[in-house]
Amino acid sequence: MKAIWKGHIRFSLVTIPVRIYNAIDTAKTIRFNQLHKNCNGPIGYDKKCKKCNKAVSNDNIVKGYQYEPDQYAIVEPSDLEKIKLKSTKIIEIEGFVKASEIHPTLYEAPYFAGPDGDVAAKAYGLLCETLKETGKMGIGKVVLRDREDVVVIAPQGSGIILYKLRYPSEVRSIEDVPQLDGKVTDREQLKLARSLVDSMSTTLAKIEMKDRYHDALREMIEAKIEGKEIVTVEEEEKPVVDIMTALKQSIEQAKTQKKPMLKATGQVKKAKPTAAKGKKQKVA
Repeated sequence: MKAIWKGHIRFSLVTIPVRIYNAIDTAKTIRFNQLHKNCNGPIGYDKKCKKCNKAVSNDNIVKGYQYEPDQYAIVEPSDLEKIKLKSTKIIEIEGFVKASEIHPTLYEAPYFAGPDGDVAAKAYGLLCETLKETGKMGIGKVVLRDREDVVVIAPQGSGIILYKLRYPSEVRSIEDVPQLDGKVTDREQLKLARSLVDSMSTTLAKIEMKDRYHDALREMIEAKIEGKEIVTVEEEEKPVVDIMTALKQSIEQAKTQKKPMLKATGQVKKAKPTAAKGKKQKVA
């Protein structure tokens, strides 16, 4: 696993050298190439200027911030290097909070943090165990890709995981969603819905966390490579029923699926001996 960042986690006077790794495996993503329909030739990515319509090489591309129509402030790489932030090499933990304080909409991307060297391993392990015992998560800031991000530091197994967080100002309010008029829920429907949820309660470990679309896409590609015919089965559209009927039928279905199967005892009943028909023969 290749590190994407090297620096330190620091809280108060404690400094821990760490390396940061991507937690997401992007190699498993199926990617398509754009091809010319007539000859299957690859389509190139031509960078053209929209003003003079000329192709532009990477050497002649600069970054610009538009502050007025057709007016740009040109930003050179040397300008970005002048921005000195402590968080470019140090994740400064500003405090420790309960996990319940962080709203799920703020979580963006996970990263693994590992100790950078044998000397760092002891302090790293101490931080990991401390987070586990206190049930707290550290909040800090780091510059990973041209911007300063807030990160949460939490224990996972025998290691530490970092979650990049969105800034609260970036998240829209759910109150902006149309038709959230706050209608009063029917009490009888609520009672049935709760009963259905209870009957369907399980654990995450029992739910299949697998990308079925990815598997179907891979199967389709392999069929095309082998020249096989692709057959699809369309799911029948179920009739729409009223909410009360749907809830009652769903509860009955859930109860049926949860009925325990009879366990085999492993004992085999012996057949009783039957008397032989007819008269006994004398043995000489």
